[in-house]
Parts: sequence; C-alpha cells; structure tokens
Amino acid sequence: MPDDLDLPSLVDAGARTLAFGDDDDADLEVGPLAFGCWRFAGADVADAQELIETALDLDMNLVDTADIYGRGHGGGGFGEAEELLGQVLAAAPELRDRMVLATKGGICAGVPYDSSPAYLEQACDASLRRLGVDVIDLYQVHRPDLFTHPLDVAETLDGLVEAGKVRTIGISNHTPAQTKAIMAYLEAPLVSTQPEYSAAHLQPLRDGTFDLAMEEGLAVLAWSPLAGGDLATGQGIRHELLAVLDELAAREGVDRATLALAFVLCAPSSPVAIVGTQQVDRLRQAKQALEVHLDRIDCYRIIEASEGVPHP
Repeated sequence: MPDDLDLPSLVDAGARTLAFGDDDDADLEVGPLAFGCWRFAGADVADAQELIETALDLDMNLVDTADIYGRGHGGGGFGEAEELLGQVLAAAPELRDRMVLATKGGICAGVPYDSSPAYLEQACDASLRRLGVDVIDLYQVHRPDLFTHPLDVAETLDGLVEAGKVRTIGISNHTPAQTKAIMAYLEAPLVSTQPEYSAAHLQPLRDGTFDLAMEEGLAVLAWSPLAGGDLATGQGIRHELLAVLDELAAREGVDRATLALAFVLCAPSSPVAIVGTQQVDRLRQAKQALEVHLDRIDCYRIIEASEGVPHP
C-alpha cells in the first residue's frame, strides 16, 4: 500500500430521508445524529427542555422515544419518557415544528411483546396522549411479536396511517426476513428500520439488515451507537478495539466516543446515530463526529479489531 494513498472519508454527514414512497413532497429529512430518549426520565421540565433545544440547535431533529422508556435508568416507570417529552412540548410548543417525533410500541410489561391489532392501536393512542400531540411523525413496532401474523401488524400500521394518527411507519429490532414479511402486506410504505449498531455490535453489516435497507430505501436508525456507553468507558470492550479507536481518535483530535459515532456514520446505508446522552456538553461534543475523517482502511481496521478475526 503506497504511503501517500489519499482515501476519501466515509463519514456521511448529510441529511437522511424518511421516504413516503412516490410522494416526494411529504418526505421527512433528518440529520445524521438524533436525540435518543432511552434515559430521558427523572429530570425536571426545564432541564429536559434544555436538552431538547440543544439537540435541535445541533440539527439532531429526529427525537426518538418509546412507550417503554422510563422503566429503569432513573425513571419512575412505563411511559415516563414520553410524558416528560410531552411536558416539554406543552411548555415550549414551538419545538414540535422543529422535530421529527418518533416513538415505538409493542413491548408490554410481563408479556413481553404484543403487536396484536387491539394492543398496538391502544399503545399508539396512549403514546399520543402522553406526548400531547395530534400525530406522531414516525411510529415503529419496537420488537417483533412472534405470535402475531405480519398481516395483522401491517393492517394495524396501515390503519394508524389512514386514521391520521401517524405520518410514517417503521420497525425496530426486526430481522430482514421479519421486515420483508411485514412489507409484503403493507399498503403504506415502510420508511425505517432501527437496529442496534456500533463498533462493538456489527451484526447489521453481516446479517442483511443494511443490505435490505439499501435495497428498499429504508432509513437506518442505529440505536446504542456507543454500545450503551461501553465504548466510551471501555467496560467489556475488546482491548484490540479500544486500542484502534484510541489511536484514530488521537489522530483526529477527538475523544473515543466521538470517533465511535463517526464510525457508525460510515456505512453505505447512511445510518442515523441515535445519541443517548443526557448531558448538554456531550451532545455538543457528539456533533464533532461529522468532522472526523475515517477512510476505508480505518473502518476495516475497526471491524477486524472488533471481531478479532483477520480479513481473508
């Protein structure tokens, strides 16, 4: 390999599209980084509003939550993250027009998964009430219910669109086969898939999730891009991976977490990295990921260090 080889950066800092199918005028554009509400609970409304405003000012206009968020991580229980976000929107209604509001349903405490028509519609109605909005921009089935036929899931999602309760629909944590099964019965376009993806969790690169997203034009919303914070702390992460990330981070003048976010943005499926920090300064730091240069050599080094297997 020549020493002077100048490879372009693979970090995609451009906007992503939630496509409505043939209706280009209705498409929603979102930034490459999003604000995640997994830990958005237990704060007062003023602090929560500051977080949302900071995220929006940083072009993290996709705000991703779920009805289950709030159970644990400092929250009081099911629905608390949506309730807190609803309180923020009630206090500052102008923020609603600046965001693409995404939430998820289908996890039911003690079941654990229920995508039956009655439950999924009830879950969506409850999310609307907690959020205090008339319509949800993106509604996703949080996890697959193995005991609901995909036809029933598709008909329920289509019904939510037809009723004007949601603008677009997506799925989360579904395999490519499960995704295709639902798509086969849908009339409204499926616009997104939300897998776990990070330098420490590479399965979507290998299992067909990203390939299907590119084939079907689905937006990829990557949750836990820092492996639940472990890529920042180093806890439970392969030493070889930490060493490569640290080396590249030092070269780029950023911290390890920012470098790891930049890696997520390199996949050709153009993932959106959902940032879960609840600290304003960390949100600002995350924006630096858009300026990082990672080329093809860098990315393959990260993959090899993560998997511990040399490339053939």
